Amino acid sequence: MQRWREAWLRRRMPRPGREAPDFTLPLAGTGDEFLRLRDLRGRPLVLLFFPFAFSPGCCNEIEDFTARYPDFASRGAQVVGISTDSPYALRAWADRYQVPFPLASDYNRRVIRRYGVAISRWGLGDFADRAVFVLDERGVVRWVWRAPDLGYLPDPDQVLAHLPDPPGDRPGPAGHRPGRR
Repeated sequence: MQRWREAWLRRRMPRPGREAPDFTLPLAGTGDEFLRLRDLRGRPLVLLFFPFAFSPGCCNEIEDFTARYPDFASRGAQVVGISTDSPYALRAWADRYQVPFPLASDYNRRVIRRYGVAISRWGLGDFADRAVFVLDERGVVRWVWRAPDLGYLPDPDQVLAHLPDPPGDRPGPAGHRPGRR
């Protein structure tokens, strides 16, 4: 029954070319500040879903994306991490790993279900599968990656490859790039 439910939820996953479902989630901390997807329009966005703060795989994942955050910022992209951990746990995790981008708590599990990334294992109830959604500046899904198994981590280089070129690095006429020979 559990696998059937996960397969049904997976079919609800936003596909490339479709608008990403809007949401409002509490940010890491005391839960009194909120992140709204619609407020992030106007620049590319990377939604990084992960299962559990402080788990070994998620610590490796957050370290990889934290180290590469300047590359995302240079592309004008905002990165947002989302898990079902409490805002308090996410704040401690963000402080521990010096995460430079916002972390949002989907403790009620509505967003992971709307995005089709809810899974249930080991009697823990629903939590986020490891997944990445790249949205354009209008909030349209441009690329989706989902781990075939919880042991797989998203590759920041692969995610960066699906973002637009940095603003000053777009080719001009006949492929000319300003400042390059």
